[in-house]
Amino acid sequence: MTTRNIQTTTDKTARLVEWDKKHYIHPTTSAKAQATDGSPLIFSSGNGVYATSTDGERYLDGLAMLWNVNLGHGNKELAQAAYDQMMNMAYSSSFKGYSNEPAIELSKKLAEIAPGDLNSVFYTSGGSESNDTAFKLSRFYWELKGKPSKRKIIALNNAYHGVTVAAQTATGIPAFHNFAGSNIGEVYHAKAHLTNCELGDKSDPNYEGSIRGIIEKEGADTIAAVILEPVQGSGGVHIPPEGYIQAVRKLCDEFGILMIADEVICGFGRTGKMFAVDHWDVVPDLMSMAKGISSGYSQLGGVMLRDEIRNTLVQYDGVLSHGFTYSGHPTACAVALKNIEILERDHIIEHVQAMEKVLKDGFRYLEDKHKHVTNTRSLGLLAAIELYEDPETNTLFDDAVQPATVVVDECFDRKLILRTLGSHREIIAIAPPLIINKQEIEEMIGIIDDSITAFVKKLG
Repeated sequence: MTTRNIQTTTDKTARLVEWDKKHYIHPTTSAKAQATDGSPLIFSSGNGVYATSTDGERYLDGLAMLWNVNLGHGNKELAQAAYDQMMNMAYSSSFKGYSNEPAIELSKKLAEIAPGDLNSVFYTSGGSESNDTAFKLSRFYWELKGKPSKRKIIALNNAYHGVTVAAQTATGIPAFHNFAGSNIGEVYHAKAHLTNCELGDKSDPNYEGSIRGIIEKEGADTIAAVILEPVQGSGGVHIPPEGYIQAVRKLCDEFGILMIADEVICGFGRTGKMFAVDHWDVVPDLMSMAKGISSGYSQLGGVMLRDEIRNTLVQYDGVLSHGFTYSGHPTACAVALKNIEILERDHIIEHVQAMEKVLKDGFRYLEDKHKHVTNTRSLGLLAAIELYEDPETNTLFDDAVQPATVVVDECFDRKLILRTLGSHREIIAIAPPLIINKQEIEEMIGIIDDSITAFVKKLG
């Protein structure tokens, strides 16, 4: 790049930063820092697992942006699918029963790949809308079944289900839960992953705070649904203990309560199965989807319903008073169809399973080398590592240290994008595009290795 081109690029980035500071309110960002300092990174292009900024720097995308760019950046087939559909008909409404070819074809395909008898779908624009929709449909289902008192929703602590008012209420992360007093009533939070409690062990000191404990206290005749992420994402990448998902399914069946699986992050190959519930051979009553359904190339979400729920809804004579302008968006559905085609054709899920082993090898290396690294985990390419002051005694660093934040910042300086999680900022989330290869994973592990070393040096 010539000196003139470098100067032009620098001027362009500076101009964009100023416009960004003045005109763009960013989601999940410090508003004050953004308005004062501007964006730390403005993306201009992407290719595979790498994203390039306006100043020409290339970053390894270790989080698939927001857990969603499953097939990587710059996929020409997905772009072509969008172009072709836009040239035919970019948008059409699904209100008043109108339909379009991609939405119908995608609905059929989803029924083929979803577990059990999840055979119908209500489309949304994203994950928050999907979970909001799941709550509404759960309550409406029970109204149609003559049980209007079944309205309460039970979610889990550390859950993340989105940021619409209802979904944010179900989210069990305090910073989101408290924002703007945005809460609805009749939503409860249970302690996560208490398998023995959900199976009926009342001797456990946490029993009252379990799903079963809340059901017994509130009464099953008041509860519409339990919602959970098969693997908790933004709450810390928590993989459930063996038997937990099955225990929740059994519990919901016992009390006549609907089970909602939030597969927004987990779905479409992220965990090494098409859907995470497939790891445990569980079929939820409703299943929320978004993110990986289109690899982020178009805004799309949905809720899949078991036949019993669908067959009850279609007996309703009135208008289903719920829907979004972009429900069943033709272009988004066309992209999703191509996305699923590529997942199957190129054996991406099998590749994820192979790369999970490579990633875990890297984690073992980090644990062996660095005494602060602990609790490494991965299901497919949904992974995390934790940093403790003393893993042997389970001692966290002082809150002021924020070890994961420091390491993630060091990774950013070395051109790797990761994310900090955890109430003590002790968790580093890792979820690269599913197409990542062995060499790229090893590059990522090398950068994390160097960044942890830099963190330790800062500790003195």
